[in-house]
Amino acid sequence: MTGVVPLNWYGVLLVVAAVSAWVLTFPARRLAVQVGYVSQPDERKVHQRVTPAAGGVAMFVAMLVTWAAAASIPALSPLFRGSSEPLGLILGAAVIFVVGIIDDFRDMSAPAKVAGEVLAATVLYFMGVTWFQIKVPLAGTVLLSPEWTPLLTALWVIAITNAVNLIDGLDGLAAGVVAIASGALAVYGLHLQHLGTLPADNIGPLIAVITCGICLGFLPHNFHPAKIFMGDAGALLLGLLMAASTMLIGGRAVTTGGTVNGVATHSGQTYFFYAPLFIPFFILGVPMVDMAFAFVRRTANRTGFSTPDKNHLHHRLLRLGHGHRRSVLILWAWTLLLSGFILFPLYISSVNAIIPFGALALGVVLYTLFHPSLRREADPGPDEEEEAGHGPAGGSPRPEESADGTGAGPEALPEPDPGSPPVPAAPPPPSVPATVAGRLTGR
Repeated sequence: MTGVVPLNWYGVLLVVAAVSAWVLTFPARRLAVQVGYVSQPDERKVHQRVTPAAGGVAMFVAMLVTWAAAASIPALSPLFRGSSEPLGLILGAAVIFVVGIIDDFRDMSAPAKVAGEVLAATVLYFMGVTWFQIKVPLAGTVLLSPEWTPLLTALWVIAITNAVNLIDGLDGLAAGVVAIASGALAVYGLHLQHLGTLPADNIGPLIAVITCGICLGFLPHNFHPAKIFMGDAGALLLGLLMAASTMLIGGRAVTTGGTVNGVATHSGQTYFFYAPLFIPFFILGVPMVDMAFAFVRRTANRTGFSTPDKNHLHHRLLRLGHGHRRSVLILWAWTLLLSGFILFPLYISSVNAIIPFGALALGVVLYTLFHPSLRREADPGPDEEEEAGHGPAGGSPRPEESADGTGAGPEALPEPDPGSPPVPAAPPPPSVPATVAGRLTGR
């Protein structure tokens, strides 16, 4: 391929992916109810009603439709001619999609799910969807040997797919985060192609565009209150697409030097030009930080990494008092802010000087907001609940109040008949600790 694909074709494919995902989700919702492909509420989940969970089916079919449309565009046909990467991406996505379907219906064990992710990564590797090199700051470009490439590909796919899967805990959260991240990655990759530092026949930007479109089309169905969930099939699919696009863009960019159209190829890319491996850690910062917290938390508690809990970032936001939608919007804003660290240096080179300090400040703020001790400090103690007018059980009436709220105290009770046998006093109700009551009434 000799020239860069016009951007308008990527815009067309973005619309095709979004419209396809939006339209296909309607039959997916009906089909899910008919076959029992639904998510049941339980003590670990936030939703309170039975909800279809076949959103991943609509996403996968929308991806196939968009790839078929891309292959039919003459300007994009060189991307498919003589390359096994598009087919490898589809086959790898099919493998991870089947793994997600099985997990949705049968709740696979952690080793079995990881084995499926490794199989999908193996398909990607043998079909050429992998990285060739890694740029290390102060060390230059490191070419990956055939011995290390399969292992790194598998580890990367496992990390990204599980990061996206873990963040899929609130309506619209995973779809919105991936939409922002893939959109930022697409802009970054297309800009590198314009500068000539990324080969024009690289399909990484195309994958990112399709991923962004799929998420945008699915979001109207998935935003709170969600009419359908993406399920593990959708979350793992999005994770694999993000893993593939980051490898193809971050592991294929080359340093050419010189200028393109009078613009220095290094301009505005001081950090991410020389270390594109950092890109996923920024655009996918929210799910990757959440995954890191989960790993540390579950290791400290001596539980398996696959053991579910309600201590993810979105759960902490809910406990801090934010509503469902506000919690999602906050994490979207974090993703947008982190993605800005990638995009701003491409066009405004003067911001390079503040990137390290900004990233450090964001890390400190994120750690401070979601540190476990903050939750303990935010929980009201028994004395504070008494002052707020709540009984020890978080809402039980005081001794001087009646259960029906009429305010009739002991002095309002009728006098006993002197001739009647004494009535034994009822035992006092058991006292319920405030912490137990909080768990009983909490989501």
